[in-house]
Amino acid sequence: MLVRKSRILADLPAHLLSRKRSWLVAGVLGSSLLGVVAATAVVPDAPEAIATQAVIERLPKPLASSTAVESDLPFVHDDRVQPGDTVNSIFRRLGIRDDEALAFLLESDDGRNALRQLRAGRSVTATIRSDGVLTSLSLPTGANGDRITLERADEGLRFRTQAAALSTVVEMRSGTIRHSLFATTDAIGLPDSIATKLADLFGTEIDFHTDLRKGDRFGVVYESIYDQGVPVRTGRILAAEFVNQGKRHAVVLYAGASGKEQYYTEDGRSLKQAFLRSPLEFSRVTSGFGRRLHPIHNNWRSHNGVDFGAPTGTPVKATSDGVVEFVGTQRGYGNIIVLRHRGKYDTAYGHLNAFAARLRKGATVEQGDVIGYVGSTGWATGPHLHYEIRVNDVPQDPLKIALPTAEPLSPREVASFKTATAPVLRQLGLLNNNTQMASATQ
Repeated sequence: MLVRKSRILADLPAHLLSRKRSWLVAGVLGSSLLGVVAATAVVPDAPEAIATQAVIERLPKPLASSTAVESDLPFVHDDRVQPGDTVNSIFRRLGIRDDEALAFLLESDDGRNALRQLRAGRSVTATIRSDGVLTSLSLPTGANGDRITLERADEGLRFRTQAAALSTVVEMRSGTIRHSLFATTDAIGLPDSIATKLADLFGTEIDFHTDLRKGDRFGVVYESIYDQGVPVRTGRILAAEFVNQGKRHAVVLYAGASGKEQYYTEDGRSLKQAFLRSPLEFSRVTSGFGRRLHPIHNNWRSHNGVDFGAPTGTPVKATSDGVVEFVGTQRGYGNIIVLRHRGKYDTAYGHLNAFAARLRKGATVEQGDVIGYVGSTGWATGPHLHYEIRVNDVPQDPLKIALPTAEPLSPREVASFKTATAPVLRQLGLLNNNTQMASATQ
């Protein structure tokens, strides 16, 4: 215990005042004469020092209880597949020590199929006991976000399929052409599927073989499909624009009264029935329309179409909705497809290596459908596509002909169209402004 050998601290001020009132008065007078009083002045006759003593009190230990874990609670791990991952490396990273589960994955058909579809960045979820034994393992399968789960039940290991729990996110990208369309889309992180669709949408107005210029710009609003925060595929393009040689082209997706979605210009003109300028996504013109020296027969003949050079197997697309008029072999054309379109228009696709599956006479095709593949059959010196447009069976130059356009919406439908598409067109407008500002600062 603390023993008091001197006065308590609370009594010290009164003690000092009572002992030396005269000293205080003298100090005041001295300050008026000297003008300065040292802050470290020593108080005369200071009280004797106060002795202190440390008191140490031993407290009882806190009551603690240890409760043994009676149940084997599992741990849940969510991880991403890394480049170069195998099922063994995934097991090691997650702390799974379960030879039975590993063998089941590697030896069963469902397990091997799931492992073949593992891609970097996809989500893997595992539930693991404290001893490393696997309770469940959820793996993605396919590009649609479906999953397969390996789980340990009373009867042993089994697989259970799960429907995709996908979320849709609207994303926006814009870019300025420096070298080529795909170089730009790669630079801004635009998925290839969206870039290809972008070329299809504007293929009715822009020939990407000859019309593209440095400084052209584009913007696109599109859907991305996510599985547990990881993008698994792209969805629809909701709106897009392309400024080519100073001229602006814009399209927007709209479902009319029938409920069928189609792309329209901002003024309500449908693109669905328009013709694509080229049946190939990207290629080069190797021979134009008109008279030429035939490369095989070595004489001057009329060339009734345009030749697009491309590797064997390159997909060939229908340039407009139509019906298959002919599919087979015709002399110099080799393997050829002829499509009949609305009104007086036909298109022909020659020198094909192969036809699309189940393509037959009388079948209907839509614009953009793959109908065949580039080859060198018939009178051809190398792989290319011979493409013709015929009007009333008379060949026309595909690169110069004024192609028909679709009929616009009726006046009654225009009001609904403008109301429905206004929000996404506003997004596109903001994206366009940002692109112009970014270009101005470069």
